[in-house]
Amino acid sequence: MRHFGHLAPEVRQRLFHQEPGEFTADSPARLLSAALGATLYSPATRPRLADDIVKQAARGVVSMVLCLEDSIDDADVEHGEENLVRQFARLAELPVGAAGLPLLFVRVRAAEQIPDLVRRLGPSVRLLSGFVLPKFTGERGLPFLEAVQAAETASGRRLFAMPVLESPELLYRESRVETLEGIFRAVDKYRDRVLALRLGVTDFCSSYGLRRAPDMTAYDVQIVASVIADVVNMLGRADGTGFTVTGPVWEYFRAQERMFKPQLRQSPFLEVQAVELRERLIEHAMDGLLREISLDQANGLLGKTCIHPSHVLPVHALSVVSHEEFSDAADILRPERGGGGVLRSAYTNKMNEVKPHRAWAERTLLRAEVFGVAREDVGFVELLAAGIPG
Repeated sequence: MRHFGHLAPEVRQRLFHQEPGEFTADSPARLLSAALGATLYSPATRPRLADDIVKQAARGVVSMVLCLEDSIDDADVEHGEENLVRQFARLAELPVGAAGLPLLFVRVRAAEQIPDLVRRLGPSVRLLSGFVLPKFTGERGLPFLEAVQAAETASGRRLFAMPVLESPELLYRESRVETLEGIFRAVDKYRDRVLALRLGVTDFCSSYGLRRAPDMTAYDVQIVASVIADVVNMLGRADGTGFTVTGPVWEYFRAQERMFKPQLRQSPFLEVQAVELRERLIEHAMDGLLREISLDQANGLLGKTCIHPSHVLPVHALSVVSHEEFSDAADILRPERGGGGVLRSAYTNKMNEVKPHRAWAERTLLRAEVFGVAREDVGFVELLAAGIPG
């Protein structure tokens, strides 16, 4: 699979200076954690789940979570498990096309579900990449991680864990540091098993009876923004101890009545004659999503939880490395720069300081490997326009 693999080769050649690289479910964990992109959630109870997965793969989705937790009613868990097993068996028989299948994860409720589901999946477990672990804390999370490791041993299939950080203990100021320390000890013990940490911002908001509007981002809700900052501070460091932390879910896919002006500037769309695209993005509340994605990246997050297929392309378009970013990163990481120093960027608009910017440059080139590098004259508008049907 590859990002933007659903586009025709000639379209990719027109858009990319360096095309997104191919990867598989068996690629190194470091590469997969960067490649997750927009992880699309779907209830495990959907009657045509296998067909849905194939359809979304053909539209550019590369990672999906099939949910047995909050997205389904408590009374439907047993039916969801049965459907999941049935749909995996069907998926194993379907022709999947050139896109292949996305990375598939199951969000469970209890640790005991993990070995049980792996056993019931039988041969189709080969299609599974791992499990999403809800309401993760150091104490609650260890049994989940132990279950994932045991299931991997039993099945012979490499299985990853993606803990969701969403518990009230993480939100409350008096328990936050202790909770983060416990989470770090747990995930550090199973470091090879943990692909990424996911933020459950909807649960954070619910602890205070809050819900952000479509013209507000998670970073406008200060109590949520403070948690994101502390999670990145303690769990997302670039010194080799950190993990990939993914962005929170965007809940909206059609705008309600607006209080504030749209957040998308007109000029980038006028330049490429895409005014109608801008109007469609605003109509479907995508201007808020695009702003939140940009803030995710500025705050050290990579990838995003998504609950609607229309959110996938914006996440991927804004994950593509610009030609300017690539130029700066490649320049900083040249072997002759090993001693440090300061240099003017090739775009002659900024200072690149080799030692302080090295971690950023390494992270940028990893993102370039999986999302590609745009041509010098291509921006996010062209990437969106190429992928959104007319």
